[in-house]
Amino acid sequence: MKLDVVNSGELLHLVNEQILFVNLVKQLEKDFQLSNILWEIPSDVSAEELISSLREKLYYLIMERFSEYLNLLYVIDVPEREFQHIEISDTVEVADQMTFLILKREYQKVWFRNKYK
Repeated sequence: MKLDVVNSGELLHLVNEQILFVNLVKQLEKDFQLSNILWEIPSDVSAEELISSLREKLYYLIMERFSEYLNLLYVIDVPEREFQHIEISDTVEVADQMTFLILKREYQKVWFRNKYK
């Protein structure tokens, strides 16, 4: 499965086109719960609000609870080769890039589950 998207906005636009947005939100909630990280996502969240909220949550985890952040990446199963290529300029930029990688991985899970159910 190859994705030709370069940012979180394009990815969620693709998810909305495939009617998988609700499943993506559920998968995010599930993985955050498995990581023992409290994050409430409103049921009527928009794509932009989801991106913003996830970015803020990741920023907080990176700055305040780094071990929980690493555990989250493990639970979500973000490939190490992906986040090794992140340009480290500041924490806000890292959180933005990790938001995209997390959404991308969660989309892959949802897409495969939907395709092969």
